[in-house]
Amino acid sequence: MIRGLVVILLFQGLGEIISKVLALPIPGPVIGLVLLLATLLIRGKIDPDLDMVASAFAQHLGLLFIPAAVGVVMFVPKLADYGLAIAAILILSVGLAVATTALCLKWLSKPGPSDIYGSPNQPDGEIASERSTPAGGERP
Repeated sequence: MIRGLVVILLFQGLGEIISKVLALPIPGPVIGLVLLLATLLIRGKIDPDLDMVASAFAQHLGLLFIPAAVGVVMFVPKLADYGLAIAAILILSVGLAVATTALCLKWLSKPGPSDIYGSPNQPDGEIASERSTPAGGERP
């Protein structure tokens, strides 16, 4: 488990160094996360220690929102002043996110040619695109 934690911290540190040296506007942990992802994709497998630590982090991800919640409580007077505008923006952004997700899902779930006419390689060796169309123009 310590090995997995060290790997995560090393990639975070590497990301911080890259972010500072190159003066990138991207936070170092994000760069480190992308580097870790690239490394895992290249290797094609996940180290069991890293998997254990990452799973533990994912199970307790809600704890990371506690500092943000404390920050919100500190600005209650500001929230009282701008509460209506903040609520309107939140509702609008959630609506846009849901609509965008629905459109992406609809676009991604369109059936392709192989879904309509079956697999391109039929069990009898006939390729679907080479089959003749019946006189009516529609396939069965």
